[in-house]
Amino acid sequence: MSEFHARGWVRFPYDDALVGWAEQALPAARASVTDPAFARWHDCEGTWFVGVDALDNDAQGRVAGSSALGGAAIEMAYRQFGPIDLHKGQVSVIYPGYPKPRQGESESAARYRAKRDAAHVDGLKPNGPARQRRVDEPHAWVLGIPLTEASAGAAPMVVWEGSHKILGAAFRRALKDVPQKDLARTDVTATYQAARREVFDSCPRIELPARPGEAYLLHRHCLHGVAPWADGAQAGPDGRMIAYFRPELPGGVAQWLESP
Repeated sequence: MSEFHARGWVRFPYDDALVGWAEQALPAARASVTDPAFARWHDCEGTWFVGVDALDNDAQGRVAGSSALGGAAIEMAYRQFGPIDLHKGQVSVIYPGYPKPRQGESESAARYRAKRDAAHVDGLKPNGPARQRRVDEPHAWVLGIPLTEASAGAAPMVVWEGSHKILGAAFRRALKDVPQKDLARTDVTATYQAARREVFDSCPRIELPARPGEAYLLHRHCLHGVAPWADGAQAGPDGRMIAYFRPELPGGVAQWLESP
């Protein structure tokens, strides 16, 4: 836990409980990719299946009669805020050739995706013509669980180590005088962009490839993204598939702002 709070992320080694869950969840995750209900999640010219809420799990992570999600990673996640009901997981799949431009994406956004790994903090969604960012989804943490084998260069998760300290402090300064009822609708765009520039200048960029049975946990304020698919990288026909869980905090944005 001390490593997690110092670095903003931690990677967990192979865990029999987790590999068993991944094997049980894979058929449902695989089916979601071809489900017409999720057709809108195919983007970046077919090189990314976004897969938000595509995994049909229950609040404890059971999928199609599987066991509940267990292992050291979820146990550590729960220790931070207590057990939190899980949402339907994201099934994020990357294929060779990523990143192609996303539908409706500007040239500058496409460059940012390619050069800066589309680095972002989860839950800060652009809104309206001005694309103002607010804390729309106050996530507790980000838990990534690989479901398929892929080589290290197959578009791994990228994190900026220590970025959670810079961004968390910036958000707390910006919102310290805002009434609680207004926290979720307050524009934090300028704060976010300035803190992100500081992160790029001062925090090391770390790639986190992982295989089934392993997992990684990110702090909710951690800047992170996805690396381009490297030349020579390999994965099976399912692509590089990862299930992500990002449950929202019951205390909303006020709890999201708390340190650490």
